[in-house]
Amino acid sequence: MMPFDEYLHKLHSYLGSLLITDSNGNVLDAEDGFHLITSFLQRVKADRRKVMIIGNGGSAAIASHLQNDLCKAGGIRAMVFTEPPLLTALSNDISYIAAYRELVNLWVDKGDMLIAISSSGRSQNILDAVSAARHAGCSSIITLSGFHPENSLREMGNLNCYIESNEYGYVELAHSVIAHYISDQIKN
Repeated sequence: MMPFDEYLHKLHSYLGSLLITDSNGNVLDAEDGFHLITSFLQRVKADRRKVMIIGNGGSAAIASHLQNDLCKAGGIRAMVFTEPPLLTALSNDISYIAAYRELVNLWVDKGDMLIAISSSGRSQNILDAVSAARHAGCSSIITLSGFHPENSLREMGNLNCYIESNEYGYVELAHSVIAHYISDQIKN
C-alpha cells in the first residue's frame, strides 16, 4: 500500500506537469492558459451563450460537477448530456459513439463553448462530439486529457489541458482540480 504522503506527492507532481497548449500546439504558461479559459467563459456569459460539458465515466462525473459550479457559482448557462433515458435511447437507437455528437448537434448554437474531458483523449464519442461542435460554430473548445501526449483530443481544442500520467485516478483528480480552479475564478 502506498503511503498517503507519497500519493499526494505524486498528485502534486502530475499537477505540476500540466501543459496547456493552443490550437497550434504552442505551450502556454498555466496562468495565461487559465486566464484565456476564464475570458472564454466570461464572454459566453456576457453573450448569453451556453457551455456544454462532456465526458465518460469519471470524466462525466467531473463534467457534471463543473456544470453545477458554473451554473450556481458563476451564473453561466451550462449543460451536460448525461440524462440516462435520452443518452441510453440514442446509444441504443444510433450508437454510443454517436450519442454525444447527436446531442451536440441538437443543442449547439453558434458562439457556444464546449468543454471535453477524456482521461485518454482517445474516446471516439468525445472526439466526434468535438468535431460536431467545431463544425457548428462553437466559439471555443477546451479539452482536458492525459495519458499519451499525442492523444487526438489534445489537438482539437482552442485550449488543451494535458496531464502527463497514464493512471486514471491521477488524471481524473488533476482534471477535477482544474475544473474547480476554473469555476472558482468565475464566481459571481
